[in-house]
Amino acid sequence: MRKIRDVLRLKLEARLSHERTAAALQISKGVVTKYLTLATAAGLDWNQIQALDDTALHNRMLGSPQRVSGFVQPDYGRIHQELRRKGMTLMLLWEEHGAQHADQAIHSYSQFCENYRRYAKTLKRSMRQIHRAGEKLFIDYAGPTVGLIDGNRAHIFVAALGASSYTFACATPRETMADWLGATAQALRFMGGVPQLIVPDNPKALIANADRYEPRANETVHDFARHYGTSFLPARPYHPQDKGKVESAVQVVERWILMRLRHQKFATVDDVNEAITPLLEQLNAKAFQKLPGSRASAFAQLDAPALQSLPAQTWELAVYKTVRVHIDQHVEFEGHRYSVPQSLVGQVLEARVTAHTVELLHRGQRVASHLRCAHKGGFTTVPEHLSAAHRAHLEWTPERLIHWGNSIGIATGALVTRLLETRKHPEHGYRACLGLLALAKRFTRPRLEAACVVALELGTTNSTHVRDILVNGRDQVQPITPEWTSPQHAHVRGPEYYQ
Repeated sequence: MRKIRDVLRLKLEARLSHERTAAALQISKGVVTKYLTLATAAGLDWNQIQALDDTALHNRMLGSPQRVSGFVQPDYGRIHQELRRKGMTLMLLWEEHGAQHADQAIHSYSQFCENYRRYAKTLKRSMRQIHRAGEKLFIDYAGPTVGLIDGNRAHIFVAALGASSYTFACATPRETMADWLGATAQALRFMGGVPQLIVPDNPKALIANADRYEPRANETVHDFARHYGTSFLPARPYHPQDKGKVESAVQVVERWILMRLRHQKFATVDDVNEAITPLLEQLNAKAFQKLPGSRASAFAQLDAPALQSLPAQTWELAVYKTVRVHIDQHVEFEGHRYSVPQSLVGQVLEARVTAHTVELLHRGQRVASHLRCAHKGGFTTVPEHLSAAHRAHLEWTPERLIHWGNSIGIATGALVTRLLETRKHPEHGYRACLGLLALAKRFTRPRLEAACVVALELGTTNSTHVRDILVNGRDQVQPITPEWTSPQHAHVRGPEYYQ
């Protein structure tokens, strides 16, 4: 623009000829003619040129000519939003625009596309990703936290839908796996549906292996996805642009919600959530700056119809653990034993444990389900699981265990019988009997028999007590015989009689 300004100064103020102006600026006379013609067409004289800056001068001389168009201009903001619908194309929108204004002139399809692309460039560059309606839900935690009266901090979870930017926020005590998944479940209930994909960052609480190409979520996250019929697609490590939608939503929540709460005092996380709820409604109802409508209206038009329906049952946090079925047809979790069908003795199962139930899975199929019990050492047994007709189960019977105990000694056999009789089901005593009889290999059969004698005298019904007797050597202690003393009797004379 400096060269153009010099051309106009020499021609309009100094009144030099084309030849002298071109020689002074080392340009051709054709260029001088071009710039002078543009200034004349724009109606500019030297005084007006001096008052304009370079940008304004460029727009007046080289910008698009301001022509009165006879074409009906479409609403490109609405077109930008419509393109987020799955399957929507510019061709269809152009045809609909033509049908609405059939008696008026409209742009050709190529000019329609060019005008839209020119409009799209005026939007934020961070919006260059095309998000389909109902396709993705982006989740993350905000950096700032909210202080509580007791000194703890409430962490702010944020979720945003890709197409409409409809935003959800809530407070959680921490950022554990239970907090992540529990908050995500709240977000899905808030939105009334389930997207095709959930896009988190790569938090260690959710992602077991944050690989660039094949990230692997933990089993509890997969269980969450199966329950809701969706899938987790972690963003690439160190690529925040992959989840730019939630990065923007986090910034909006920090500015629109957290800054409004900075002077308030909260006792619990629930108090924080109670304060967030009305502000969140205002945030979603707030009008866009460059697009028509708001997050709430865009959600109602775009994402809400495209979301999958929520499952009827509320999701519960589930923990998975590998367990083996013991000879007594039970598996053990946290010290409590749960029965399974007798055909699975010796098999490795997968236990899915929630706050209320324990489900046992064999090759992905549920084979047993029990109410969770915190009683350590107890049994939860379904009688149908304890059929004695199966051959694998008949290998161990109460008679066989008692016979084995009698082969060691009478006291051992008697203690085995007592262990079986004191259980609700004899099968519950199998493991205790096996543990008792196995002590013969470690401490020899005579010592085990002697320890069982002591245990019978003590009245114990626990095999671990016999083990403690052997470890402490109480079975090897000979009983102390008290020294004989003369009984006190009226007919018996003591030494003092003869003094």
